[in-house]
Amino acid sequence: MKSFTVNGKIMRYQDVGTGEVLLFGHSYLWNSQMWQPQVAALSQNYRCIVPDLWSHGQSDAAPDGMHSLKDYAEHMLALMDHLAIESFSVIGLSVGGMWGSELALLAPERVKALVLMDTFIGLEPEVMHAKYFAMLDAAIATQSFPESIIPQVVPMFFSDHTLQQRPEPEFVTAFRTFLMTTSGPQVVDIARIGKIVFDRRDLLDDIHHLELPVLIMVGEQDKPRPVLESYLMQDAIAGSQLIVIPQAGHISNLEQPEFVTQALQGFFDTLVDE
Repeated sequence: MKSFTVNGKIMRYQDVGTGEVLLFGHSYLWNSQMWQPQVAALSQNYRCIVPDLWSHGQSDAAPDGMHSLKDYAEHMLALMDHLAIESFSVIGLSVGGMWGSELALLAPERVKALVLMDTFIGLEPEVMHAKYFAMLDAAIATQSFPESIIPQVVPMFFSDHTLQQRPEPEFVTAFRTFLMTTSGPQVVDIARIGKIVFDRRDLLDDIHHLELPVLIMVGEQDKPRPVLESYLMQDAIAGSQLIVIPQAGHISNLEQPEFVTQALQGFFDTLVDE
């Protein structure tokens, strides 16, 4: 892991491979390691930059001045400047797709292509907004992920197909363990990021300004980001492609790693050929 400093806070990131640059964004409550299957394959032909979101993985808590995902997109642009990378593509899952869209709007001349996975760039639906904020407030109050909500949270991230597998997949166990063992100020910092994510602005009216290749992918059983939302984004983004990932939920890249990797390779190889 390499380091980059923003407003006195240290961001950690992976920098693997050479070639055209792919900037990855991971899901909320996860970290850059979730992309390992895709980075292992794509880094054979591409340079993969994979940061840990603030308060996640090995990155510090967010700088005090971060109030929105647009602010975080500016941090990502600063990282690209630091690495002297002029143009790049973004692969974002969940919050990664949300800030990735902000970044594409912020620097359209630099973002060559955008992959939106298991994400939604419109407003958080009101019922889910209230539910998530209640969970985040409980986490802040106890400086933990309360034992009572963990059985609700874990199934949200995976398809029923994944949850029914025996033995349980290692990444499911690791996620549950992370929630059970993380406590103290780190939980408060993570919850602060969560409130920024779920209180994001609506980009659906702005995204049509983008003129770049866009691939939308979603797990057919994604619970927090149902397939319908991806169809709404496809309607809003002219020329975008949509792939529904079979037997996958929210963490589709780990649930169906070969399928996702092949789809990404096909998308970017086509762009290279053009």
